[in-house]
Amino acid sequence: MAQANALQAEERQGTGTGVARALRREGKIPGIIYGGKDEPLSIAIDLKNVNLELQRPGFFSRVYTMDMGKSKVQVIARDVQFHPVTDIALHVDFQRVDKDSKIHVSIPVEYINEDKAPGIKLGGMLNIIIHNLEVVCPAHSIPEKITIDLTGMNINQSVHLDSIELPSGVKAAHASRDYTLVTIVPPSGSEEESQETAVEAAPEA
Repeated sequence: MAQANALQAEERQGTGTGVARALRREGKIPGIIYGGKDEPLSIAIDLKNVNLELQRPGFFSRVYTMDMGKSKVQVIARDVQFHPVTDIALHVDFQRVDKDSKIHVSIPVEYINEDKAPGIKLGGMLNIIIHNLEVVCPAHSIPEKITIDLTGMNINQSVHLDSIELPSGVKAAHASRDYTLVTIVPPSGSEEESQETAVEAAPEA
């Protein structure tokens, strides 16, 4: 489950290109904290720390304790703006969360025991349809990942959303759209045929 990580920030005075450039000269970038009952708060945050967090998996599904010096607020990253040429982070949006918050996040799906799937041993191809599952869950109970065991899967078999047990409090945000997670297709099956199989297996709306 998600753990709160600490980030240092300071309240930012002023907005606009000039302020942003001045911050970048100091090794910082502008950001904003919004949501909850309080007004949006403009902040400045260290670029090096942001880059370190971006390099870790799950940046957008990790709860942070934003240390503002005199106050602390728990947040989750919602958006990052990057420079179109250098890919350097230019601005970060954070949303306030608390123990009662339910949020929409994308969780990586891990597929294990591929070597124990008879269909793969027979030459079948693993067709992963859902790499990240969009879910709604409590902000402080965000799963790090969802693990799917492929043991025993044969050719033309699929794993569907209703056959896996999601963690307590976690619900798929788009259950019909994301119904088929993975399937094993015959060796001669094309990608197009695999996608058609997935569509046919999906429940009717």
